[in-house]
Amino acid sequence: MENKKLKIRDLTLRDGQQSLFATRLSQGEIDKLLPYYENAGFYIMEVWGGAVPDSVMRYLDESPWDRLRSVSKVMKGKSLLSALSRGRNLFGYVPYPDSVLEGFYKEAIANGLNVMRIFDALNDIDNVKESIRLINNLGGIADGAVCYTVDPKPVAVEQPKQSFFGRLFGKKNAAAEPEKIFTDEYFVEKAKAMEALGAKIITLKDMAGLVTPSRAASIISKLKANLKVPVDFHTHCTPGYGLASSVMAIINGVDILDTNIWWFGGGSAAPAIELVYLFAKKLGVEIDVDMKAVGEIRKRLLDARKSLKDFDLGKLPRDFDPLNDKLPAEVESRLDAAVAAAKAGNESALLNACHAIEEYFGFPKPNELVKNAEVPGGMYSNMVAQLKALKAEDLLDDAMRLIPMVRRDAGLVPLVTPTSQIVGSQAVSVALDRRKGNPDYTTKSNQFISLVKGEYGHTPVAIDPAFREKITGSPVEKPYDVSSYKKPDNPALTEFGGAKLAKNKEEELLLELLPSVANGFLKRRRAEEFEASKAATAPAEVKTEEIKADEPVTGETIAAPMGGRIIEIKVKPGDKVSKGQVVLVYEAMKMENDVVAPADKTVKRIFVKPDDVVGADALLVEFE
Repeated sequence: MENKKLKIRDLTLRDGQQSLFATRLSQGEIDKLLPYYENAGFYIMEVWGGAVPDSVMRYLDESPWDRLRSVSKVMKGKSLLSALSRGRNLFGYVPYPDSVLEGFYKEAIANGLNVMRIFDALNDIDNVKESIRLINNLGGIADGAVCYTVDPKPVAVEQPKQSFFGRLFGKKNAAAEPEKIFTDEYFVEKAKAMEALGAKIITLKDMAGLVTPSRAASIISKLKANLKVPVDFHTHCTPGYGLASSVMAIINGVDILDTNIWWFGGGSAAPAIELVYLFAKKLGVEIDVDMKAVGEIRKRLLDARKSLKDFDLGKLPRDFDPLNDKLPAEVESRLDAAVAAAKAGNESALLNACHAIEEYFGFPKPNELVKNAEVPGGMYSNMVAQLKALKAEDLLDDAMRLIPMVRRDAGLVPLVTPTSQIVGSQAVSVALDRRKGNPDYTTKSNQFISLVKGEYGHTPVAIDPAFREKITGSPVEKPYDVSSYKKPDNPALTEFGGAKLAKNKEEELLLELLPSVANGFLKRRRAEEFEASKAATAPAEVKTEEIKADEPVTGETIAAPMGGRIIEIKVKPGDKVSKGQVVLVYEAMKMENDVVAPADKTVKRIFVKPDDVVGADALLVEFE
């Protein structure tokens, strides 16, 4: 361990803000921080991908490409810049064809990206194969990430009633012990397969923070023994394991560790680099970062966090400078106790010491709800933000308790975007169904249907054909058909002088990746340009059918199952529709949902228009 150098991947500007502040950090705040990052010496800075392309358009009205370019321009190649790609799902929520993957990777590398961390939410190697090949061929560094997850907890089995002697001498009710799926060997084999495909780094991606210290020791040591490429450990602190498991990863030879800077660390994010630095000193490991420069970033990061107060899920830790502040004796003793426990393999003592250290500094306590539901920090923060926007915060506890059930039904998928978003959104829908007295899965997102159908790939455990038939209408698994992909239209906007919605390759890619979000974003850009050019008349007002407020509703109606935004209306008044025909599409919690006709009907009125934001139970359509 002596003189070993530990490389650091800083997550602050991407995963840190995504996990703690629902990816709302603006470009203006990032620009204030970048000059101090330039000479910090981080091996890798994660600045793009994940939820960034979606969120910066959706919530901040900013260009994802401008964000990447601005970081690259300041950093001048002094740290490798990385992004997170969901493999076949790229940065979105559905599978995309190879042409879309290649377009994004090529444009990203041209704009300064170096490392693409590639994972598949199902750990389906077929879904990452093409991404690894493309990144390597385009001159980038392919980082293959294996998603960590756990086997479901044993479920008590109902036994038939027995006689008195049967109860006395027979077998007692016991928990069912299903076959273990997610063993150390499972993760090692996935990693070896990615290395064989050309991955230059392998990451153990613990998005939910469920890797315990003992598991970190066993998996990291086995990865190091079986791989030739560097090993990276990525975890979160939500359930309370993150810091202790990072210590065990260091002891067991991990090459790269993912951290955040103080004000963006802990809680549902990765551990703070300052705490990792304290442990590294005790272990005789050199953190390969300029900690003075980190201190300069830390000073400015507090203001960035304060700017995000509306999305802040936690409380501020106490200020701390590891280079200049003297630690109290009690914290020093806790650090020594933690290191001793880690070296002795005493997990309980290690966790107790780490929790006491985090408590002293004011970091959040372990989240038992998240721990039991086994969800990632980013998923939790996004569910809170989305439900708050829908004014349905009271559904959170019910939805969290339903997540394990939905996950089992969907093939025991690891919970990482997009499956975390799909499962989380579906859990909210089931919670709403139950409150309304409806059967489970009455309301289903299009993405949940696609997941169960098989379009996202092979799930770790086969889905019950009866459940698949219930959700999709067929018990047969159907993989994603690349030939069925339809490139979104790029219309000329007459209201903006005939300008194309997407005017260049970058914008066309955004439209292909996230059509509903990019549509609004690009229309705003064209409107601004049209106004600035003054080359045409003001946009004509879009006429919509006026609905008299006092006209009573007399026919059968469809109401919104949950709050969201109207994406597309597929019918008009007077149209005859068949039972099950899609009449409109709306978006809720980033998932698209079809609204279908309840029977053979004639449309009388439509109460909404595209881009309208509606609440739960809002009237959508009335029939004759």
